[in-house]
Amino acid sequence: MSENDNNTFKIHFLPNDKTVEVKSGNTVLDAAHKANIYINSICGGDGICGKCKVILSSGNVDAPPTKLLSEDEAEKNYILACEARITSDLKILIPKETRLEGKKILLDQNEQHFMTWKAILDQAQFKHDPLVKKVCLKLEPPSMDDNVADHERLCQAIMMKQGVELNVMQTGYSILKKLPEVLRQNDWTVTVTLGHRGRTLEIVDVQPGDTSHLNYGIAIDIGTTTVVASLLEIETSKVVDSEAIYNTQMKFGEDYIQRIIYAMQNEALAEMQTAIVSDINNLISTLVKRNSINLEDITSILCAGNTTMHHFLLGLDPERIRKEPYIPTANFIPPIRAIQVGININSRGLLYTLPSVAAYVGADITSGAAAIRLDKEEMPSLFIDIGTNGEVVLGNKEWMVCCSASAGPAFEGSGVKHGMRAAKGAIEIMHITKDFEVSYSTIGNIPPRGICGSGLLDCIAEMLRSGIIDKSGNFQKGMKTDKLRKKDDEYEFVLVDKEETGIDSEIVITQADIANLVRSKGAIYAAVSILVESMGLSINEVHCVYLAGGFGNYLNVRNAITIGMLPDMPTSRIKFVGNTSLTGAKMALISEEAFEVVQNIASQMTYFDLMGNQKYMEEFMSANFLPHTDLDAFPSVQKELASQNTQLTGIN
Repeated sequence: MSENDNNTFKIHFLPNDKTVEVKSGNTVLDAAHKANIYINSICGGDGICGKCKVILSSGNVDAPPTKLLSEDEAEKNYILACEARITSDLKILIPKETRLEGKKILLDQNEQHFMTWKAILDQAQFKHDPLVKKVCLKLEPPSMDDNVADHERLCQAIMMKQGVELNVMQTGYSILKKLPEVLRQNDWTVTVTLGHRGRTLEIVDVQPGDTSHLNYGIAIDIGTTTVVASLLEIETSKVVDSEAIYNTQMKFGEDYIQRIIYAMQNEALAEMQTAIVSDINNLISTLVKRNSINLEDITSILCAGNTTMHHFLLGLDPERIRKEPYIPTANFIPPIRAIQVGININSRGLLYTLPSVAAYVGADITSGAAAIRLDKEEMPSLFIDIGTNGEVVLGNKEWMVCCSASAGPAFEGSGVKHGMRAAKGAIEIMHITKDFEVSYSTIGNIPPRGICGSGLLDCIAEMLRSGIIDKSGNFQKGMKTDKLRKKDDEYEFVLVDKEETGIDSEIVITQADIANLVRSKGAIYAAVSILVESMGLSINEVHCVYLAGGFGNYLNVRNAITIGMLPDMPTSRIKFVGNTSLTGAKMALISEEAFEVVQNIASQMTYFDLMGNQKYMEEFMSANFLPHTDLDAFPSVQKELASQNTQLTGIN
């Protein structure tokens, strides 16, 4: 049968050396999805980000003209994978800048930069009382004088050991069926697995003998970009091991709104669920094998993620999350059997998900607020999670308000010509001298391939200090340097010459890039400003700012203040707290008290909707300058820039 008989063509991807067959008219990005090959596509295939550049080595495609490819790239047969429709057999080379490689994922090992896990637990002061525990019981055998039924005998022993009432206990049918044999198998010594399900204590399993020391749990942070898992020994609270991978849903769109759209337009909710469950199963499999643990000994798993990720995990309809009035299917989700969604642990093991507050403030935030014990703060404090989105919480032990600002995409590389995630080759630290000389360091100490979030933030601050850009973010056209040039009707500044890079071009920052980054930082500052003002406070009354998330870890605080992303305050009051979503998940897994604290935080947190808030839009517009239109709000920046003779008043 010829290839045209059924209109299918073979697509060979390099350097992966994978070949798939797809129907004529599909895009190269569709073919990559089918081959399970990652191609950078921040916009999810809408043809607007220009990140899915691949090289057409052989064959023909039908691709519309685009300004997202330079003349030089077009001459080298670059195409946009999301726009190029397949009309023949193809050989596609995925260049380095479009691949997914070695990101810095925040794991437990990084906690030494903040506080140790034990110190976090001690500071949080949560009682060790796991959600799923194993208890060894030595029962008295029945006799003519003691002829209590097997199940009631077991329940009475649990009641005495755990101090619970019979009316809060339940037992599954499968447990009842095997109970007589198990009780007598090891001379009435058994280990009972007990799981908290709301106010009910379930007998999850009963095993002969003493297996109480063989009890493990998995705490997971389901991020939009990465999925991080920690394996815990439940009896001791010890973190045995941790592992992280990219969220493979990224191939459907790097923003979760894009993924919702994809799922709805393609009736692909089941596909989205399969993707995240597979990621979790792969993490569990890695941890189990690496630590020689029996999968059946993992009795619980607890997940913290944003509201959309929880919907995808559980197969819940997420469509209304992105439509007014932005209503999730559920914020508080009761525990279920992990096997019900396809997660491979003990067949009767329980899956817990921490609660969300609203469509755009999820369990990663409630978990994080519990991890830093915002609910115990005497003075008002800010908790900011800078990731694919930007969430802000302001509060103390008496009240909490929260909001979400669409701020993260630019600092994740979206809408920035040479922006990228924090992967190998990403510039993460940058300095620019008065003579416009650029120095930098990259992740992995290899030639630069682009600039990640922390490097982009450094870049804007350094260009402001050195006079390359003015307060409005516009290039100062009168500079005496050939690094500032006009190309394709737009000004750009050359940061790294082609000879120094790990890609086939210079690394530049354009006027449009700067505008996108200024808008992103402005969104975060405006959210902070509105929350503080809404509670009748000034920024001077905020006791502390906690910065969470992977981006926060590599953030230069002084530079963040200089560009006006963070409020002007002493840097000693700004603290990095790491992956608080994962930390809170671990706490909740080993402490019912911590789990209840997260529940209470979610219940008490007031969501502040910024989308239709006129004051927010006014503050956002004011924050679209460097650092702000109101320089009096940034006295230290005024002083810093004045000392370097930087002109602040001129707006081109």
